[in-house]
Amino acid sequence: MDITHQDYQVQYDEAAAIVRCSGSFRLHGDEYKPVLDLLTQAADARPAMLTLDLRELQFLNSSGINTLSKFVLQVRKHAASQVLVQGSTRYPWQEKSLKNLQRLLPALQLDIV
Repeated sequence: MDITHQDYQVQYDEAAAIVRCSGSFRLHGDEYKPVLDLLTQAADARPAMLTLDLRELQFLNSSGINTLSKFVLQVRKHAASQVLVQGSTRYPWQEKSLKNLQRLLPALQLDIV
């Protein structure tokens, strides 16, 4: 399942258990529902390791951070998957904001390069 928009793209590779996000998320509230649904679908599959690749995500607003937090809480609820979040130092917001996801799920692995 993929979501393609002129400003962003979300790709879910079910076989590899990787969700890749790229572009800029400048959505508000309920506009994030399809993204959250895709993330929830990935979590509900309960792979041993689920990777969230955000290395090409240039911008994420507070509503988007809330959406990622909901996703992490969903994974924590199932406690069936390890989560690896990949980020990039090219986008300063990632290092600061993605660390907060570890507060919600201490076992979350964060790889920011």
